[in-house]
Amino acid sequence: MKTSTLVQNGISPEVMGLILRLVASIPWPFRRQAMGDVAITILNSKPRIAEAEFGWNRATVALGINEFRSGIACINDLSERHKPKAEEKSPKLLDDIQKIMEPSSQAEPRLRTTLLYTDMTAQSVYDALVAEGWSQESLPTVRTISNILNRHEYRLRTVAKTKVKKKR
Repeated sequence: MKTSTLVQNGISPEVMGLILRLVASIPWPFRRQAMGDVAITILNSKPRIAEAEFGWNRATVALGINEFRSGIACINDLSERHKPKAEEKSPKLLDDIQKIMEPSSQAEPRLRTTLLYTDMTAQSVYDALVAEGWSQESLPTVRTISNILNRHEYRLRTVAKTKVKKKR
């Protein structure tokens, strides 16, 4: 029967718990390097064993090992890791949607919010864009147009007219 690397290196469960708590208390840019240091020192530089024993992501541990050995921290630019929104890809689309929506939108009767209520659906906006000259291949789907309208505070609800109070 194979013995684990932790047993071979004489690491008790108490020490393992201590390592987990200490590494968890380190802020992120340096936590990867600490994970790499633990993997090099205790686990014979094996990220898979770190994944099995400590529950760490082996890709993170492998990166931490490289960072620890080289002394150079890798910088993750997570803000650039997003899919661009449809209006970011085509700003003219947003301008055309606003031209279509402005005449049919109105503010809330009591003016408590900045939301614009409209009776136009996303499908009718899609049809109006096609009629305006956009090709169906270049337009996003109706669901995406609905998301665009929601992001820009056009609430797709029937416009409620203010009711005049009846005299009694």
